[in-house]
Amino acid sequence: MDSFIAFINNLLWGSVLIYLLLGVGIFFTVRLGLIQFRHFGHMFSVLRHSRQSDEAGISSFQALCTSLAARVGTGNLAGVAVALYLGGPGAIFWMWLIALIGMATAFAESTLAQLYKVKDDDGNYRGGPAYYMERGLGMRWMGVLFAVFLIIAFGLVFNAVQANSISAAMQVAFSVPEWLTGLVLVVLAGLIIFGGLRTIARFAELVVPFMALAYLLIALVVVAMNLTELPGVLALIVKSAFGLEQAGGGAMGYAISQALINGIKRGLFSNEAGMGSAPNAAASATPYPPHPASQGYVQMLGVFADTIVICTCTASIILLSGQFEPGSGVTGIELTQKALANEVGDWGNIFIAIAILFFAFTSIVANYAYAENNLVFLEHNHPAGLLVFRLFVLGMVMFGSIGELPTIWAMADTSMGMMALINLVAILLLSGVVIKLAKDYNDQRKLGRLPTFDASKYPELHSQLEEGIWDKKK
Repeated sequence: MDSFIAFINNLLWGSVLIYLLLGVGIFFTVRLGLIQFRHFGHMFSVLRHSRQSDEAGISSFQALCTSLAARVGTGNLAGVAVALYLGGPGAIFWMWLIALIGMATAFAESTLAQLYKVKDDDGNYRGGPAYYMERGLGMRWMGVLFAVFLIIAFGLVFNAVQANSISAAMQVAFSVPEWLTGLVLVVLAGLIIFGGLRTIARFAELVVPFMALAYLLIALVVVAMNLTELPGVLALIVKSAFGLEQAGGGAMGYAISQALINGIKRGLFSNEAGMGSAPNAAASATPYPPHPASQGYVQMLGVFADTIVICTCTASIILLSGQFEPGSGVTGIELTQKALANEVGDWGNIFIAIAILFFAFTSIVANYAYAENNLVFLEHNHPAGLLVFRLFVLGMVMFGSIGELPTIWAMADTSMGMMALINLVAILLLSGVVIKLAKDYNDQRKLGRLPTFDASKYPELHSQLEEGIWDKKK
């Protein structure tokens, strides 16, 4: 089984996905006119008015916090350490690059999710890649395939990854048995996921800003303590990205490929741009301005905050600490804990354990929300199906708490890769719609108007949209 998973991962990550992720990101960056750079400030402008919602949706701010809850997890603390260990400091450069390019991809997929959203049997907004594959492309089979991979990835495998990091961190910091951590996680996660999407959104809205700011603050303290060494660390990251630290052509080529593969793989796991996960949260929002493209801007900000800000914090702590030793066997959350403890004392172990508890726990409940959204796509709110699925999710949380890290990470890479592959093909096929919506939004901005989507201007889309959602917003 392990050899089969390794074969699939090598096929996906050794060539196919790297070219596709970079290619799609560059395509949308060019076609949308460098939107992530030209309109960087507008992302924050949209966020200032993001607290509004209606009876069918959550607020844009809650959608951002939910997507950040899923994004900001083990990828930011354990995943960055894994990328460094396997790919060297240069992997961080490629994480940055895939995030900056991926911001345009995130705009595209979240804009589409808003446009093609529907109302479920309870009157709540639902949407995401499975829905725009069915409605925008007329390919329900493609949506079903994506939904199945997302349910496996987010509902089951990723939650095992998050639980694994929590139990490992609690073991190192407090010597808490892994089975006990798993049991507590199952109980706490159960209380929230049985409350549904709105409970998850409220929980994320409260916890995510606090935990992100606390982690940013501790990273800034470490950087301030090592300010004179910072230029050298940044130079090391850039040199390693292009193999300039290695002597000889063979070693240089291998170093570049390892940095590239591990940086992109762990970068995608962290910021999820192009994977098709965050659009599930974006579709649940009541957008303001009332236009699908406004959610594209909100979710672009999520990618930036996740990788450029929070992942960089972790990389800085590890590289400035001097604890990074290739081949030592110390990687994952253990490396991050050792690095911070070296800088601030033993309480650094405790801080990272608490940080990973919050980061990864919010990921568990947000991951469940994504999976539930796709389960509804497949079977339309069947109560028995939801109950059984919730129990499976909690079972995977327990399994992850006591399982082995390498196998779980490998399973995560496979399921994530398949999701991304299907979603990237879909958004490329729908790229014309994305470009129309972006132009419509920004043409209205140039005229000094509040961008408002009028579906009647796009008769070619009318039959694809859910009745009563966009035709009332005139």
